Amino acid sequence: MKKLVIAAAVATSFFGGFAQAEDAKPDNEVSFNVGVVSEYRYRAISQSRLDPALQGGADYVNNPSGFYAGTWLSTIKWTKDAGGSGDIEWDIYAGKKGEIVKDVSYDVGVLSYIYPSNGLNKVAGFADANTTEIYGQIGTGPVYAKYSHSVTNLFGFVNSKNSGYLDLGANIELPEGYTLGLHVGRQTVKNNGASSYSDWKIGINKEFFGVNFGLAALGTNADKKLYVTPAGKFTGKTTLVLSAVKTF
Repeated sequence: MKKLVIAAAVATSFFGGFAQAEDAKPDNEVSFNVGVVSEYRYRAISQSRLDPALQGGADYVNNPSGFYAGTWLSTIKWTKDAGGSGDIEWDIYAGKKGEIVKDVSYDVGVLSYIYPSNGLNKVAGFADANTTEIYGQIGTGPVYAKYSHSVTNLFGFVNSKNSGYLDLGANIELPEGYTLGLHVGRQTVKNNGASSYSDWKIGINKEFFGVNFGLAALGTNADKKLYVTPAGKFTGKTTLVLSAVKTF
């Protein structure tokens, strides 16, 4: 989810105003994105059984108000691995961004993760995978802090309503159009303490030929006996993930 100068003289005011009209963002914007990742990791846990995934979405932004809404989808395998079914994650979200005071931004909203026909509520030891979180973020310069709070059970964990995820990070602009991303997080799973864990990520992004490419190193300290594939592979292991996303 993604921001003039007025000249004093009459002539430059005219041309400056013309440039401003050209450069200013429209009140309403719609964009689409499609991408591929070498592995779909969410909060540093593999959602795709350590395999590649296809992804895409659409976003709407009302620039004057800061309101936004969107949807996003990815191929997944974890619901099947847990004994259910389905191979799609479908996210729907809406929120509002703005400034609290100069140079201090906020972002609040709600996000629902939908796993069509996941059937995990019929599997012993699991709840329905569908999850809704509310979130709030505050930032200044490249640094941000975000907290997400589940108002339903969390991703199939039984009796896990009111779980939380704390995300601390920075996105630092580097020369030549590169961006360095730094992140640490803590997932707390309510009433499922053994499933709580911390994660981290260091990544770099740059656009080439209209496509945003990213390379990230990430990992967790999650329980190696709980977060595993059917073949026993640890889904929170330290790894490198390559991504390519086109926005239009």
